[in-house]
Amino acid sequence: MYRITYRILSSDTDANRKLRLSRLFTLLQEASIAHTTELGMGREKTLDRGLLWIVTLQQANITRLPVYDETVVLKSWPGKTMHLLFPRYYRIEDERGSALVEASALWALMDEKTRRVVFPEQYGIKIRGVYTGKEIALPVAPKMPRQKETGTFTVPFSYVDFNGHMNNTRYFDLAEDRMPEALRTRNISRIRTEYTREAREGDLITLQSEACENSYVICGTKDGQNLFRLAIDYTDPTFVDLS
Repeated sequence: MYRITYRILSSDTDANRKLRLSRLFTLLQEASIAHTTELGMGREKTLDRGLLWIVTLQQANITRLPVYDETVVLKSWPGKTMHLLFPRYYRIEDERGSALVEASALWALMDEKTRRVVFPEQYGIKIRGVYTGKEIALPVAPKMPRQKETGTFTVPFSYVDFNGHMNNTRYFDLAEDRMPEALRTRNISRIRTEYTREAREGDLITLQSEACENSYVICGTKDGQNLFRLAIDYTDPTFVDLS
């Protein structure tokens, strides 16, 4: 199991002094990379051979988001490989060991040239799964929003990572920028994401979104093809005017 103690920086937080969603998933992403390297499947076996790690589905159950200057412990471990997919689990705890965030993700390997998912065994990529008893359910895709087009978004250079596409964490910035202001202070209980196709620099994404009392869903398409879906559920039952 991978384990790191981390103190939340001011640059990690939003205007409410809570850990920004994009930063939360960046921490999970970096833990995945660091642990995969520790397990002997680092860049020499993947990136340097033209193989790119990509995330396809994510889910996070949130008791409470960490806040500025709080010290947390981030743990991560791999599940049993499923053909093309590598399950991975995460747990963020406070200093007393109470769970703040529990998450799961499905990762895959993509050929840098063909942009297609590959069979890992053909490249000797093997990661032994671990069972701890603290795994949450593997992620499932959120439902499509019911509303029609609500706007467009052009992928800027700053959102693109070294895989050559919009990094998965930046979709959370996109979602928070687009959601009704009243939702930004709500207490989040669950986040689900699905990434089905790449968004490259300069791509024009058509957005659809739906804001309800206790959830917000946003998705993006390009040329009629789905790119991503992201859903945020809230625990606060207080009615919020989203008009």
